[in-house]
Amino acid sequence: MPRLLTALATAAALALPTLATAQDMNPNVAARHAVMDVLAYNLGQIGGMAQGRMPYDAAVASAAANNIYHLSMLDIAPMFAEGTDNASAQGSRALPAIWTDMDGFNARWAALQTAAEAMKDAAGTDLASLQGAMGGLGGACGACHQTYRQPQ
Repeated sequence: MPRLLTALATAAALALPTLATAQDMNPNVAARHAVMDVLAYNLGQIGGMAQGRMPYDAAVASAAANNIYHLSMLDIAPMFAEGTDNASAQGSRALPAIWTDMDGFNARWAALQTAAEAMKDAAGTDLASLQGAMGGLGGACGACHQTYRQPQ
């Protein structure tokens, strides 16, 4: 529970500057951005270790994986309210396909949860275990982004 509170506090802290500087941005979109930014930050830590760009540190890997897991367990439905797609809301890269295929979108989020749990169990064990769990986690992120997010 303390790790979940830490992850939520981090997400909120990252969202505040976004909300303050993007006054025209829909609060649901800003909240989504904050959650995705915290996910990306933590994924960058374990990804850097998996790719050998930074030394493996079991404590850092475990903390990052726990953060990802807890963020994946958030109820994101309120952040994906209708009218917050890229054609309707400033700053949104969410494609309308989310709302026309909500079951598929929810399945992709569930796949992230499963992959995040596997990473949580593997990350602090050793580098080989972390690397083994990276494919599932990266694949879950990529599958959703390829289908439901507008490219930059």
